[in-house]
Amino acid sequence: MERFDNSPETALKWHRNGSGAALATVVETWGSAPRRVGSQLVIGGDGRIEGSVSGGCVEGAVIVEALEAIDEGEARLLEFGVSDEDAFAVGLACGGTIRVLVEPVGKVLPEPMLAELVAARAAREPIAYEVNIDTGHRALRRNAYAERLRMDRSGFEEDGQTFVAVHNPPLRLIVVGAVHIAQALVPMARIAGYDPAIIDPRDAFASSARFPGETILADWPDEAVAKLGLDARTAIVLLTHDPKLDDPALQAALDAGVFYIGALGSTRTHAKRVERMKAAGFSQQQISRIHGPIGLDIGAAGPSEIAVAILAQMTAVLRGKA
Repeated sequence: MERFDNSPETALKWHRNGSGAALATVVETWGSAPRRVGSQLVIGGDGRIEGSVSGGCVEGAVIVEALEAIDEGEARLLEFGVSDEDAFAVGLACGGTIRVLVEPVGKVLPEPMLAELVAARAAREPIAYEVNIDTGHRALRRNAYAERLRMDRSGFEEDGQTFVAVHNPPLRLIVVGAVHIAQALVPMARIAGYDPAIIDPRDAFASSARFPGETILADWPDEAVAKLGLDARTAIVLLTHDPKLDDPALQAALDAGVFYIGALGSTRTHAKRVERMKAAGFSQQQISRIHGPIGLDIGAAGPSEIAVAILAQMTAVLRGKA
């Protein structure tokens, strides 16, 4: 599964430490390529590496090219064919071809630009890095490439020259209500790439024994979501059935730009919820963002299947398929 890649942060740190660094980015693939477009490997001038562009197939060759690129201060665009045998070794059925852009930090990828990118990532600000392969022009773009950002899809534009690397904050899931459905949903969401947090002020529910290793906040939900923060890469799921617990978090979510709001309950329960939100002053447009009853209608029975339905609906909304 894809986890949050810290290659830009590592490249900046190694460059500032004086060892030099280069970022290698998968810019194009054909066939059964081992890593998706946008995957990165950072190479230090002392030979250290972090990340991956091929799962091990071509890393050795990329490292050699990157070290030469650091010495020369020039970018390199590399192309590799991954053989069927090498692909099978990293868990794929057949081979493919990948192109990798190597950019030394400093002379090619300006340190201030990399620092700005790292700062945007730290602030959970979606941002796109744009480079023209032919001219070498580089820029950071905010409020651009909305479709690419929504789909987490790096790649070349139609001109075949402009490569856009998407840098989205990690996905987050905030679950209000440490109930049985949450026990199934949280590990599923983690597998899907979300960083989950559970909110429940009831000690009997919000225990580490029920959610081992997970972030649990025993605060009142409106205080807890204020601590966690809400943004466009956050989904919030309300599972308590109790308006005293669900509604404060729901109102905070309606005021924020979260990409998904789901609330457990029957059609009748949801109708009452809608009336409470209207009474609280929320518009019909805001209220229509609430998915209730929660989850895709797949005939789910039991907590685990309901969790599958919820995660499927979250994915559909995130990817614009709702």
